[in-house]
Amino acid sequence: MARSLKSIAIIVTFGTLLSKAGGLIRQLVIAAAFGVGSAYDAYNYAYVIPGFLLVLLGGINGPFHSAMVSVLSQKQKEERAYLLSNLNTIVSTFLILISGLLIAIANPLINLIAPGLNAETHHIAVIQLQLMAPIAFFAGLIGLGFGALTASNEFWVPSIAPLLSSSTVITGVILLWTKVGTSIRSAEISLIAGIVLAISTLLGALLQWLIQIPPLIKQKLASKKLIWDFKNPGVLEILKIMWPATLSSGMLQINVFTDLFFASGIEGAAAGLGYATLLVQTPLGLISNALLVPLLPTFSRLKDPQNKSKLINRIRQGLIFSTASMVPIGAIFFTLGSPIVTVIYQRGAFNSQATGLVTGILMAYGIGMPFYLGRDLLVRVFYALGDGETPFRLSAIGIGLNILFDWLLLGGPSPWGQQLPFNFGAPGIVLATAAINVITCGTLLICLEKNLGGLPLKEWGSDISKLFVAGAVSCLLIWEIQSGIEWPTSLIGNVLEIAISAAPGFVLFGLISNALGVYEVQQLFKALKKSLFF
Repeated sequence: MARSLKSIAIIVTFGTLLSKAGGLIRQLVIAAAFGVGSAYDAYNYAYVIPGFLLVLLGGINGPFHSAMVSVLSQKQKEERAYLLSNLNTIVSTFLILISGLLIAIANPLINLIAPGLNAETHHIAVIQLQLMAPIAFFAGLIGLGFGALTASNEFWVPSIAPLLSSSTVITGVILLWTKVGTSIRSAEISLIAGIVLAISTLLGALLQWLIQIPPLIKQKLASKKLIWDFKNPGVLEILKIMWPATLSSGMLQINVFTDLFFASGIEGAAAGLGYATLLVQTPLGLISNALLVPLLPTFSRLKDPQNKSKLINRIRQGLIFSTASMVPIGAIFFTLGSPIVTVIYQRGAFNSQATGLVTGILMAYGIGMPFYLGRDLLVRVFYALGDGETPFRLSAIGIGLNILFDWLLLGGPSPWGQQLPFNFGAPGIVLATAAINVITCGTLLICLEKNLGGLPLKEWGSDISKLFVAGAVSCLLIWEIQSGIEWPTSLIGNVLEIAISAAPGFVLFGLISNALGVYEVQQLFKALKKSLFF
């Protein structure tokens, strides 16, 4: 029996919540053990390619997962099994070669990604990259398997799988800490600590692949056969979506390389970006999975012209809900960045200087949060419509813009020797990405309007603008409360500062959005009133 969108969202939300909680605990352990020292700073450079492949190929809502769901949702179970075996054979063969290549060229890759690293950090990063290179192989199998499971209405395992990666890293760091004690932060132990991080990460990817095997067997999707059928129509249909989507997401990763290239000249910037990104990805990933995982098969099933009005309604719902969830969260990150970072990270090797670095980056993330999720939603609509080329072209353009914006916002010298007027430091890297996401969202909407033969963009723009107005007012309220009270300089004081300041902001955002007539928010208020008073 097909599940409702609500039941799917509940399953995905709960599973993702556990995974994000595990990810947060992982970062707490790493922060206390390493701070922004050499081992973790190197790890952020070494993991950029394996981590990119794990998210890109193996992640929920990644191109492999999205392509599989878009096509397999329309196929019978027997055909799904054949297509999965076929693609496993093709993709794994290619990714074995990629893994070997990463091992062979690890040193020049680290030089390319981070030319500004000191000798110790560079050496650790090279070894870590070689150890984590096989993640590329596992990532493809993970993404294909989870896509097949999602198309078969199996949502729990894909949602909970990232928890395994976090668990292996937590276990590895705790074992190391137990063995060497506080000397884990010393220069002498940095190489060993870096190796432990890399091996633990590799084992986590292995477990993510192994956990999908039982449900694949249950759904009769698993097979030991190697199938080479490149001309199968289903394979060609999936590849038609998968490769442009993969290249498009790959273009986004080139932006990450660009960001790290610029960040390598700022001490601790890569580690700071890693810590701040985790804080952002916790709510972003949770809402993204809860929203996009149920909607993606729906988009695919509604792509026929006779379902145009239903598809447009679903797209609007996705945009409004993504904006309504991200705007108040972004306001909280912008106004309460310092106490949030202090509560979560500031202990052990993570000192007040590290808190200041991560706080600035987190505030920059808060400004651009609504556009991260909006871009992802619109890209998935194009995938569901069988169009991976449009996001790819926009991603290619985004590379050039990212280089330009990184250079401008970091405050480097101009070609004429003059200092540029902006000097945001590490937060400038995040602001550059936010600017690109704004441009990408607008362009995708224009292209989508053309593809679907018309969209009520003025109406959508009006309602989204109302949400931003509500967010700006709630941001001011949070700021007034936060700055108007002398909070105790303790953990409890910081927690109270966050809770007492944020809660009224959330409430005010909802009240203003409802008063301004945003339909989805009004419906939510009606549902809440009914459940509370009737």
